[in-house]
Amino acid sequence: MKAKAKPSNAQPILVVDSEVVRQIRQHARSSDKAEVCGVLIGQDRDRRIEVAACIEGQNAEEAGAHVTFTQDTWEHIYAIKDQKYPEERIVGWYHSHPGFGVFLSDHDTFIHRNFFSSPGQVAWVFDPHSDEEGCFGWVSGRIERLTQIGVVDRRGGERMGESGSPEPVVAVGSGSDSVLGRREERETTPVRIRRPDADEPGESNEWSLERLVATVFLYLMALGLGFAICWYLFPHVVLMPVVFDPQTRQFIDIQTGQVVAEPKDSNGAGAASTKPDPDKSSPSSSTNPGGSNPSGKKGDDAKLK
Repeated sequence: MKAKAKPSNAQPILVVDSEVVRQIRQHARSSDKAEVCGVLIGQDRDRRIEVAACIEGQNAEEAGAHVTFTQDTWEHIYAIKDQKYPEERIVGWYHSHPGFGVFLSDHDTFIHRNFFSSPGQVAWVFDPHSDEEGCFGWVSGRIERLTQIGVVDRRGGERMGESGSPEPVVAVGSGSDSVLGRREERETTPVRIRRPDADEPGESNEWSLERLVATVFLYLMALGLGFAICWYLFPHVVLMPVVFDPQTRQFIDIQTGQVVAEPKDSNGAGAASTKPDPDKSSPSSSTNPGGSNPSGKKGDDAKLK
């Protein structure tokens, strides 16, 4: 534990290496339910805090809502620091808040006041569930959330093509069916444009079934609409069930019982015109009045003559 320095009224400027941010996030995402912790390594110059590395706090007491640096944790941290970062100093610590945001709880404030009490030491908090992160530091003797945080990339400024690293071999697929793809093969391979759902069998099948049902429904609607238009715009034949009477040779409607038509004979006249009229006399009776002899006596007399 270092002696407390004179507090300043201005917030310190924090500059963090991008690789440190990546390592903190990776360590925090390794535990979705329990908090993890570690320390920040760097320099503190004129209220400018530069974080160049971080060391994971192994063997810490990790719980869902708090984390504690144990004696074994500090021994591991100082062993790594003396081996890899002998010229650097501890400029703060980090820990995760899985699922409950970025802030300093009472337990976190206790750790910061007792183990990281120097004005050049900060506390980095990261929530792996929401990817929210923030940093807290000393301002006028109290702990505040810092507003000036910069992330730098140490490899920035490199020109493309000067890294000297070969193109990595990418394995496509798994097992015995894996295919090794190289940059040269990708350059000579023609580009194929496919639907976004072509690689998703489940969604593709459901989408194809919906399209099929919609297409069939539209075709049926179009067919029904066309049939209705043709029915009302064009003439059509209406079939009526009738019964033919062989005695009178007439067609009779089943529902009404009335004659609906009379068949014609070979001369073109209706069948009713050839039927004898009982009210009219036959031609023979009108020309030969003596021809009709109901009693038959006049005929007998003719035979005797």
